[in-house]
Parts: sequence; C-alpha cells; structure tokens
Amino acid sequence: QVQLVESGGGLVQAGGSLRLSCAASGRTFSTYAMGWIRQAPGKEREIVAAITRSGGNTYYADSVKGRFTISRDNAKNTVYLQMNSLKPEDTAIYYCAATDRYYISRVVSEYDYWGQGTQVTVSS
Repeated sequence: QVQLVESGGGLVQAGGSLRLSCAASGRTFSTYAMGWIRQAPGKEREIVAAITRSGGNTYYADSVKGRFTISRDNAKNTVYLQMNSLKPEDTAIYYCAATDRYYISRVVSEYDYWGQGTQVTVSS
C-alpha cells in the first residue's frame, strides 16, 4: 500500500494559480499510476487529471484542459498538479489517488488509495 498526503491548496482569486503536491510514502511510488480527483459541493467526484506510472502519458478532463498540468517525480515520491487560470468553478476539495492498474484510470472506483484532500477556493 501507499500513503498519500496532499498540500498546496488555499484561497486564490480568479485567474490566479496554485500548485498542489502529493507526497507518497510506503512501497515503491513508481508502482502506481496517479490521479487528481476533485469534489465540489453538490457535484459528483471528477477525475481532473491522471498520469501513468512512468509519467509518459497523461489524461485531463475537458473542463481543465489547457489550464492544469499533472506531473510526477518518482525520485521524490511526489505528484504535482499545476493549476493556472483558475475559475470559481474550480473550487473543490482536491484528492490525490493511486491505482494498482496498468493504465490511466478514468473511473473513480478504480483508484485504490486516497489522500485526505486539500481545499482549493477560487474567488471571483
């Protein structure tokens, strides 16, 4: 198993940027494909970005394409989410999650391990 801890959330004005980090501990980090999943009030959980075990391939939800960038540094056991041009609609709790599967999971239930989340609030 792997333990995940998110950081970097906060309050930012529309148009601003934030960089989220997810620090992993436990067995080898590179074993897992990773994803960032958010949940806003009144909405279902949404996979906003995901990355393969090697970092060679990525996936983004249409709502964040061109604005968010996911990356990972396996040497540092860390995955990042760079969020630019933030909108009030991006306000949510952002979770880092890991999956044992050998592909980028686009289904929330396929993620096996979760962090506790970090709050992102975007004001207009």
